[in-house]
Amino acid sequence: MPAHILIVEDEPAIQTLIAANLRRAGHEVSAALDAETAQRQIREALPDLILLDWMLPGISGLEFARRLRADARSRSVPIIMLTARGEEADKVQGLEVGADDYITKPFSPRELLARIQAVLRRRQPQSTADAVETGGLRLDPVTHRVTARGDQLILGPTEFRLLHFLMTHPERVHTRAQLLDQVWGDHVFVEERTVDVHIRRLRAVLEPSRLDALVQTVRGSGYRFSAEIVPA
Repeated sequence: MPAHILIVEDEPAIQTLIAANLRRAGHEVSAALDAETAQRQIREALPDLILLDWMLPGISGLEFARRLRADARSRSVPIIMLTARGEEADKVQGLEVGADDYITKPFSPRELLARIQAVLRRRQPQSTADAVETGGLRLDPVTHRVTARGDQLILGPTEFRLLHFLMTHPERVHTRAQLLDQVWGDHVFVEERTVDVHIRRLRAVLEPSRLDALVQTVRGSGYRFSAEIVPA
């Protein structure tokens, strides 16, 4: 599934090459030549993943990664460090400040794409192209099809994204604010009760197949997708 990837790289030629390969793979790309510019972009909208060069003018990539991890808003955004520093101590240092992976230059576009998919699969499974199936419900993000006990369902785009997020994060309780950030985007300002409306619509579509009980209300907290199989 396409992801929004921010490239923070001060060498224009490398930045352009990476961006071209990511776009060819279907990802949405934004770019910055330094940490300060990247920070402004992150304030406007959180990316799904950050490719971060170690050696940047001004604030280093290492320090920027440390700041991102210290900020509650950007703490969970996956980071892959890009650097020519290949010593084990450097890799350990990068991972200790919160990077999810570390790629030493030069690297192949194929390796980079594989690393990105692996990190997204671990940190943000809703950002991958993998189909997910639970309790008789199957969602395929590539074909944009949802089936319940074999019957195809028709979902609106927001209900599709909402179900995809819930199915890829089963048994976790999500507040309305968290769902707004993850499904609508943290740069979109809508009322938290909007979530309730779309949950009702989602349950209405699932009800004929008796799978609406998979989407549970946790009183005083929010919503949870139960991975338990509902008897037919």
